[in-house]
Amino acid sequence: MNISERHSSEGISHSTVGIIGGGVAGATIALRLAELGISINLFEEGISLVNGPPICHLHAGGNLYREISSQQCLNLLEQSIDTLRVFKHTANIRPTVIAVPIDDNGSALDLIPRLDLLKTTYEQLVKRDSKNKVLGEPSDYFTLYSQQDIEKLKLLDNPTYPVTPDDWMIPVAKSLQLDQFKYPIVMVQEYGLSVFRIAATASLALKQMENCHVLLSSKVCGVEFDQVTQRWLITYETQDNHKQQCTVDYLINACGYRSGTIDDLAHIPRERMVEFKAAYVTRWEKCEGHWPEVIIHGERGTPKGMAQLTPYPNGYFQLHGMTKDITLFENGLVTSDHSSAQPKLNDAFKEKLNRQWSEEEVIERTEKAIKHVAQYVDTFKSAVVGGKPLFGAQQIPGTDATLRAADISFSGDNYARSEIVKASSALSAADAIVNELITKGIINSYHDDVTTREQLFSTTLQLDKQEIVSNAEKIAIQRGFPASLAQPIG
Repeated sequence: MNISERHSSEGISHSTVGIIGGGVAGATIALRLAELGISINLFEEGISLVNGPPICHLHAGGNLYREISSQQCLNLLEQSIDTLRVFKHTANIRPTVIAVPIDDNGSALDLIPRLDLLKTTYEQLVKRDSKNKVLGEPSDYFTLYSQQDIEKLKLLDNPTYPVTPDDWMIPVAKSLQLDQFKYPIVMVQEYGLSVFRIAATASLALKQMENCHVLLSSKVCGVEFDQVTQRWLITYETQDNHKQQCTVDYLINACGYRSGTIDDLAHIPRERMVEFKAAYVTRWEKCEGHWPEVIIHGERGTPKGMAQLTPYPNGYFQLHGMTKDITLFENGLVTSDHSSAQPKLNDAFKEKLNRQWSEEEVIERTEKAIKHVAQYVDTFKSAVVGGKPLFGAQQIPGTDATLRAADISFSGDNYARSEIVKASSALSAADAIVNELITKGIINSYHDDVTTREQLFSTTLQLDKQEIVSNAEKIAIQRGFPASLAQPIG
């Protein structure tokens, strides 16, 4: 008897939970609850799960973001470890290089105290549970490189299969314009994360669970709480424009940037922000060696905004440039107001979200992204457009645009909203939901001997890696992206 079966017969009541939105948050919450044997109705307007903003990075410590608090970094570290324990075939196992340009106001030395804190915390987490060692050896969590160190590595041949931090740094050392940076340069064990393999994992696992009903191409157009029955009535439209209804004991709003639309239907006010962003797919055929991810810090929203070079197999790279000509957009950050919980993006962004990008804009912004990276990696100027952009709108709960570690909020009657900003926070949101359902008596507490991530996600973790990769490649192609973006590194 697997865990889901045991819980269904011994620990969990026959209540039904409705989840609106099948992105990374909604799908993860559905997995968490379905593994417990809870009856789930998962509504997703699109034709597949986990099809939201571009995900490329695990954020295991939040080292991309100098502006966030150390506590947010610690939260992201723990959440990322949990994510890798559950979605074990979704990581691209390569480190991340973080460099500070000489014309940046920050100091490279400013990164070290936080890195020390994260390394110590990682060591403690591994000591507490050896299964937490998913980011390599704690002693290798980060490595510092002086300019002399990198000059020496520059003389070495690129390894066929990089293993050590030095191995990974060699192609970077050969290509970076070394006199443009402050030192030390940092290499940290922040891995890549494949949105396509997350989508494949969630889809394959949920398909095996008869208690989870995934309703694709189903748009929720009404929600109403019945005070007498203490249940939610959900009205939704199917692909053929037929309206149907169902009732659930608990409602979870996991609509990402569109969470405000469900808040409005439920008459539950909320302050939030929404930001439209895009990343660009490029092909660098002259790339030599196996690259780590490279982050070059810069002031957000200025022409010198952070540059991010994310590697994939076969010479593909995903680029971010935190300028308004590349990843960010003029008027791309909007806020809710007293009339609605849903921030309103203008029509140009709505067209983009409906995949109506002009070819001219795709080429223009991708070429600007290439140029932005090439100011630090000169040989990257030979890269070309490798596909259409990865894009989406990111929700930020509240009014702090720098918030990165957020998970869940509860309001009204038997109503929760997932408010993750980063994909690694989805499991934390799912855990909070379980605790809330137990507190409210909607489900019974489950056995104390079932506590580890591996026990709580037994169906998910039994999936075959090759089956996940094969399905991920199909999902990538179906969405119009190169299959390489779904393939593993490391």
